[in-house]
Amino acid sequence: MTTTELPKCPMDPTRDDRKSAALAAQRVRADAGARVVGSFDFGRAILRSATMLQAGAGSEQVKVGGDEHGPVFFLDGEEHRRRRTAIARFFTPKAISTRHRLVMERTSDELLARLRAKGSGQLDELSYQLAVAVAAEIVGLTDSNQVAMARRIQATLLGTRLRGMHPVIRVGAQALTAVHAMRFFLRDVRPAIRSRRRERRDDVISHLIDEGYPDKAILIECMTYAVAGMVTTREFIVMVAWHLFDDDELRARFTAGDEADQTAIIEEILRLEPVAAMLHRRATQDSDLGVGSVKEGELLAVSIRAANVDPETVGECPHALDPDRARRLKAVGSYMSFGDGSHRCPGAQVAINETRVFLDRLMRLPDLRLARTPDMTWCDGLMSYELRGATVTCSRDLTPAAHGTGQDAGPDGERT
Repeated sequence: MTTTELPKCPMDPTRDDRKSAALAAQRVRADAGARVVGSFDFGRAILRSATMLQAGAGSEQVKVGGDEHGPVFFLDGEEHRRRRTAIARFFTPKAISTRHRLVMERTSDELLARLRAKGSGQLDELSYQLAVAVAAEIVGLTDSNQVAMARRIQATLLGTRLRGMHPVIRVGAQALTAVHAMRFFLRDVRPAIRSRRRERRDDVISHLIDEGYPDKAILIECMTYAVAGMVTTREFIVMVAWHLFDDDELRARFTAGDEADQTAIIEEILRLEPVAAMLHRRATQDSDLGVGSVKEGELLAVSIRAANVDPETVGECPHALDPDRARRLKAVGSYMSFGDGSHRCPGAQVAINETRVFLDRLMRLPDLRLARTPDMTWCDGLMSYELRGATVTCSRDLTPAAHGTGQDAGPDGERT
């Protein structure tokens, strides 16, 4: 634990700007038998330790080493490093600036043109379509209609709600989830695989084909990216927008700021409102990690929410939204929101960039206002908040260019 004195808080020390904290306090539960760790330093040490294995989220049902094409999410050690290194090129700053930024900007412009044509829209639907477009470009899911694909992916997420279901209901839900997954495979994943078997592209599916992945393993990887890159980003974009709408001064600073200042605002909101709440690890041996010790076989639950407001790391007024905090403390602004260590989210900068690009454009629309605040619910399977129904309105643009790009029907005539 550091003994360095942190700068004093420039705000009311009792201030709490968090919107999701009360719901999270009611719903976040560590796995049975886990020791909850709320210290930022100890949590980071756990996530960075080579003596820890992935736990929770179904990882312990996966046979380590039993499938050379198993999901990278569940791997540890050398094989995990090898496979993470192989896909790192899709998430580099250069890839974001030269490739992904174009998709973010084009898709944001198209979505907001439709919003202006109607004069109103639902934020979670807009943010989800953006997140799908960006993740689809990275993964290689570009050979089917993306609006319809987004709905199919949403349908597969029934599988994240199995936790806590009555056993009889769970069986039916599992069967329905399998049906939705098969539709996603047949309509979206298989066409992408076939196209890339004929001609490789610079995307994840092409890489998986080169690695010899069978179709089923590619489907699993695509579904993993769908949750990690599409669903979580949808929630976060809405959450950032909600904060901006609720604070005129913050919104004015965001629209006037450069990329660095906008990113600082986004990361500070993410610190207070992390989409993921907890990460589990299991110790493989007794270890002294410097800031704490663990026992062999012990299950540890690192609380991202607690770590992100640990005053020993983030300073005083830990619950206040202070965009200058990270600069003042010379820290990484998102703190533990994207995890840490070898399993830190590879798409962190993609998510930050698409949030910034979209909201920078959205907040400049004429007469923009939040007509309806979002309903906030909780997904136990993902251990994260969900925001639905936030409606924004703006001045209508009745010119023909404002009416979209014909994404209502797919290339095969499929209506969306």
